[in-house]
Amino acid sequence: MPTLGFDAGKQGSTPLARVFLSGIRASDLLATFGGMTETEPAIDLHEPTLPEVRMHVAMPNAPVEGKISATALCMRGKSASFTRHVEIDIEGTTLEGTFRAGQSFGVIPNGVDAHGKPHKVRLYSIASPSWGEDGFGRIIATTPKRLLAERAAQTPKDDALDHSLFVGVCSNWLCDQRVGSSIQLSGPNGKRFVLPTDPNAHDYLFLATGTGVAPFRGFLMELLEGPPARSPACATWTRCTSRIDLVMGVAYTNDLLYDGWIRELAKKHANFHYHTAVSRESRSDGSKGEYVHHFIDRQLSVSDGCMEGLRSPRTLIYICGLAGMQVGVFQTLVKHNITGFTKVGVELAGIPSSAWTTEQIKRRVRPTHRCMLEVY
Repeated sequence: MPTLGFDAGKQGSTPLARVFLSGIRASDLLATFGGMTETEPAIDLHEPTLPEVRMHVAMPNAPVEGKISATALCMRGKSASFTRHVEIDIEGTTLEGTFRAGQSFGVIPNGVDAHGKPHKVRLYSIASPSWGEDGFGRIIATTPKRLLAERAAQTPKDDALDHSLFVGVCSNWLCDQRVGSSIQLSGPNGKRFVLPTDPNAHDYLFLATGTGVAPFRGFLMELLEGPPARSPACATWTRCTSRIDLVMGVAYTNDLLYDGWIRELAKKHANFHYHTAVSRESRSDGSKGEYVHHFIDRQLSVSDGCMEGLRSPRTLIYICGLAGMQVGVFQTLVKHNITGFTKVGVELAGIPSSAWTTEQIKRRVRPTHRCMLEVY
């Protein structure tokens, strides 16, 4: 699973201690979703057809060498969340032309870890369309975020008095690289977080937090902007006319990524709608900030809200970012009787959702084929 632009020195998903879904019982949840189970899912005639993708062309133990071709900060304003748009030239490698928007690739940073062993691969979501930044699949981009934090004891063996500063291994290294620097790469990775073969057959709700917006940049370029002149992709590309909504969640307004470009895109295309959910700043009406699921809940609570497309069988949901967003979104779907995106195992029937453990959520609450997840 991609680290999507930041790391704490190792791969892995951020754990959720408990899941609280407003006291909703699993039996109610099963009823809401038409009795779907993991073994007997309801048939959904609106499931998307996904394209065949290439995977693992370059393995981490036999990476290829790319070169940094561009690097620049991509936050809206001055922010403590230093995030960069980094472009990597892969021309002449086995990775050239192999990626689809939404996939990820591996980066192996230089140096060794605390045990003297070479650093392991870290995964990053591609922020480019399938034809790359250049139109020929020779340059790919990603969105790494620097990690800067104080140490805190995680186990009894850790030094409880050690609060020294540490930085993430790979993302900081990647952000440090200059144009022309060499970088070891693997991939492609991932086969489900991609656009369907017929984009116009569906409407889209893209939900992102922080660097989770990376794949949606590539999606939007592919759906709305199209390839540059002389790209081979021009021969078959057509602009998507379906409704597209992007909800971008951040802590502060200045943390918004690619914000200027996305706003201009929304001005140019009437079928694309851009929404922000800023959690640590008051909204324009003076009410407190909100997370992504709060925004969805607020819109579904009014008759003319912009999230009514969730009731359409055409709609696909793509969720990319912090795992906590996934939980909040699922809660909101249940609250508003939105069906077709989630299924719950019968093992949870009769158990209050507030009592579900992290392991139960991982194993027994799963997205359907109309809900694509990349969370960490």
